[in-house]
Amino acid sequence: MPELSHRRRLLVLAVCCLSLFMVGLDATIVNIALPSLRADLDVSVSALQWVLDAYTLVLASLLILSGSVADRMGRRRTFQTGLALFTIGSLLCSVAPGLGWLIAFRMVQAVGGSMLNPVAMSIITNTFTEPRERARAIGVWGGVVGLSMALGPVLGGVLVAGLGWRSIFWINVPVGLAAIGLAALFVPESRAGHPRRMDPAGQVLVLLVLASVTFGIIEGPATGWGSPLIVGCFVLGLVALAALPAWESRRAEPLLELRFFRSVPFSGATVIAVCAFGALGGFLFLNSLYLQDVRGLSALDAGLYTLPMAALTAVIAPLSGRMVGARGPRLPLILAGSAIALAMLPLTRLTADTPVWLLFGSYALFGFGFGMVNAPITNTAVSGMPRARAGVAAAIASTSRQVGTALGVAVVGAAVASGLAGPEATGFAEASRTGWWILLGCGLAVLVLGVATTGRRARSTAAAAEPVPVP
Repeated sequence: MPELSHRRRLLVLAVCCLSLFMVGLDATIVNIALPSLRADLDVSVSALQWVLDAYTLVLASLLILSGSVADRMGRRRTFQTGLALFTIGSLLCSVAPGLGWLIAFRMVQAVGGSMLNPVAMSIITNTFTEPRERARAIGVWGGVVGLSMALGPVLGGVLVAGLGWRSIFWINVPVGLAAIGLAALFVPESRAGHPRRMDPAGQVLVLLVLASVTFGIIEGPATGWGSPLIVGCFVLGLVALAALPAWESRRAEPLLELRFFRSVPFSGATVIAVCAFGALGGFLFLNSLYLQDVRGLSALDAGLYTLPMAALTAVIAPLSGRMVGARGPRLPLILAGSAIALAMLPLTRLTADTPVWLLFGSYALFGFGFGMVNAPITNTAVSGMPRARAGVAAAIASTSRQVGTALGVAVVGAAVASGLAGPEATGFAEASRTGWWILLGCGLAVLVLGVATTGRRARSTAAAAEPVPVP
């Protein structure tokens, strides 16, 4: 790809960030609409989990494949195809006649979304070739993703209160159409010099692992953890998980680059992404239901309650990107893990009358932690990797984020459902306390892994992840 002017590079970054803002917004805007959606469609808590996780599971399952397809077929072409599918899926979601249709159309959205996140990062990585400039661009990207996910509940509250839950999908249509046109004007086409072959068996194994485990976690409380269906799901997931590395290690060009995981920083970044985004997914799921069902707030007021989180994320995310560019990922990860854990601590004693100032303090602290975490994850994932493998490396990092979000919703939802349905059933606030403890553990995991995987000894393992030179 020829060298672009500074202005053109910034335009490319802006187009990529526009599409990512749309996808990130959609990942969290649905949360604030859950109580309205449940009342309108008369569905259970587990059904609400599927509205969220059907999207994230399909997205997570296809991200690596989409990165590989973009490297082969052309990144701009794949990017525009993803924008078109995501826009069409959003329009269909807005007219869904029932829960089953809504879940199906969310999956259409996810197919399109899978072509946006890793492909956009690959475009950015191949556009900004100077390491410091690339780190700053990744910082902007991380800020946009974090800001969009944090703003989702706020904007969702405004839309649901004024126009109903279907309106949360309308916003994607004009943005998607604009992004398609801008991509055609400003984003140059690029491909990998040596694109990898397709790996359908590896793709099926990834889907089996994610879908079976998530289904088991979500449906376990209602069906029974010892039922043949749930046990069978977990067994299938374990078998597929064991078969995946065995299959991939035999392929010269696997779907999942196992070599990358020889790098301790890269492996740490993927696990940190699961933990951090698991905390975000679980937080938004629990908080939306608590504010509206327990405290009786409207969708608009519930969205406004999350403004402290959105504001801190917006301010901190760009600072985190600059901090990573100047000092590396360790300090931002330490700050992120500490803030997320401390934010969850007061919520482990949540009641229907918890003081508003305490809620706002927790939300603000969580926004600080989440704003800090995204840039170091992304920078670590792509640093040291050849540009021709940028799509694959970014896709693995993006997959980790989506897996975390799906598991966060599934695990804390299962914890709450067990508390509400058990022999000593309690109210939602009390039943949610186990979920908040789980999210506190996610914050501690980010802190510990941030320290353990960013030291000098850990960084020395990065050379082992370097793939075979690409012609």
